[in-house]
Amino acid sequence: MGVAPSSEEKPCGARLSRTGEGTDNTRTGAESSLTATMITVTHSFLTSLSHVCSVLQASRGSVKPFVKFNAKQDADLLRKAMKGIGTDEDAILMLLTSRSNDQRQEIKAAYKKAHGKDLVKDLKSELGGKLEDLIVALMSPPRVYDAYEIHKAIKGAGTNDKILIEILASRTPEQMKEIVKAYKKEHGGKLEKDIMGDTSGHYQRMLIILLQGEREEGVDESRVEKDAKELFTAGAEKFGTDEDKFVNILGNRSAEHLRKVFEAYKKLAGCDIEESIEGECTGNLEEVLLAVVKCAKSVPGYFAESLRESMRRAGTDDETLIRIMVSRSEEDMLDIRAKYKKMYGESLYRTIQDDTDGDYGKALLYLCGGDD
Repeated sequence: MGVAPSSEEKPCGARLSRTGEGTDNTRTGAESSLTATMITVTHSFLTSLSHVCSVLQASRGSVKPFVKFNAKQDADLLRKAMKGIGTDEDAILMLLTSRSNDQRQEIKAAYKKAHGKDLVKDLKSELGGKLEDLIVALMSPPRVYDAYEIHKAIKGAGTNDKILIEILASRTPEQMKEIVKAYKKEHGGKLEKDIMGDTSGHYQRMLIILLQGEREEGVDESRVEKDAKELFTAGAEKFGTDEDKFVNILGNRSAEHLRKVFEAYKKLAGCDIEESIEGECTGNLEEVLLAVVKCAKSVPGYFAESLRESMRRAGTDDETLIRIMVSRSEEDMLDIRAKYKKMYGESLYRTIQDDTDGDYGKALLYLCGGDD
């Protein structure tokens, strides 16, 4: 049974000072050991938390790594689906839409090793039309695919500014740097030089800034009001527009910072920044600035709107539909689906189902990952 402490007992610190030098040293050593242990545990916890956060972020895609993955087995199944008379399209699209991109790269290597043939070439020879476009797109590493789409946009007859704007406005700074490297490796040229040769003016300047992948990080509270006032002064408050201000602020500030600027701007101007851009700018500059604003507010929201436009107008824009469904399937398709339902009152799955058909439509639905 324990002894109750005396009411005259000194505070803990006073007791320690009277216990003798040896006890003090022992206590100091114990405290140091405890501190070191706590630091180690805290570091371990933060590392684990960071890993969990990255896993959760990665899991926002509808396509995830196949658990019982076997590259050789998948390669053999694909060969079987293409060998002989007729092609089993269903087997091909079911398999490839349920494997991650990294796994598809392993399947490509296993296919060549086991069968001495190029998987992508075989797929192209066996498939056709929109299904071929979709499946071939799935077989490219993400940044290689982005580089290919950009190359197609600037090297064809005329410039497909829609593709340039979509990719450059929505990719992260790290992804932009990877795209630049992939472009040089795959197409043998400098992306910046090719974009400059195909565009001009403030529109060109905005694209080149985005291409650098050098957005500032975090929120600079001291600059939020200043940036909002500069944007207001550059547009709504004056006759004519100072496009340089829009390009500099929207092209260089972080998404988090810009969201604060947009709130401050609305209080100042009495309208959303998008309204001012639509009133002050035209053409491709207007389009790229709007895309940057929408992506700063919500990348999934931006893509939900783009998907809606690709299907709910006269005729389906299959090129855009394929590009978004492929490029976002492992990024944020679950968030895009949620935004789509909230914005339009119907599921993305149902819209795709109504707008497409056959094996092509089925493959898109697999990438969508479910009805909401």
